[in-house]
Amino acid sequence: MDLLYLDDRLAAVAKPAGLLVHPTGLDAHEAVSALKLLRDQLGRRVWPLHRLDKATSGVLLFALDPDAAREWGLAFEQGRVRKRYLALVRGWPEADGEIAQALARDPERPSEGQERVPALTRYRRLARFEWPFRVDERHATSRYALMEVEPLTGRRHQIRRHFKHIAHPLVGDTTHGKGAHNRAVAAWLGTPRLWLHCEWMELPTAQGPLRITAPCGPEWEPLLR
Repeated sequence: MDLLYLDDRLAAVAKPAGLLVHPTGLDAHEAVSALKLLRDQLGRRVWPLHRLDKATSGVLLFALDPDAAREWGLAFEQGRVRKRYLALVRGWPEADGEIAQALARDPERPSEGQERVPALTRYRRLARFEWPFRVDERHATSRYALMEVEPLTGRRHQIRRHFKHIAHPLVGDTTHGKGAHNRAVAAWLGTPRLWLHCEWMELPTAQGPLRITAPCGPEWEPLLR
């Protein structure tokens, strides 16, 4: 694993897209995970502090002892960990705003009948693109936007579900997005992936906030110019 930060209590790695954080029944055939790779790399037990979807890249944090896991696990639960993502979405959302929509607790199950929990996402548009290919027969070109996203709560699939809610789904999202756009952008950029990257996380520590950053992969370069 590409180590971003390491001390006696905390390890941070840059997770590539397509790698599980830890073994799960949803991907029972997958034998490789970030947890196993880092455990073998460091030669010690590690505790994941949060999750990134398999298809998401970026900063991934692990505690190196049970006390650190409890301390920062509580910080995540209380919303004291700041997170910043980059996302490519369909269409041109407003320049900035917030999405306040309660979400069903388990996105793998039908929403009807489930408890809904508060969820809040803040966003800012960084760039707009109009690319010369047709997805919708009514338009000769297709529009997308690069967004800076800060989830202020930590619900599962929150960013993906919230941008679907405002009709600007993430490109490459096979669950909440649009297959035609996913395929068209994959062909245009040469990379079939979920365009969601955890750019940095900021943890509270006794010495003050600790910000850990993961550079984007080379596939993001056409979007960041």
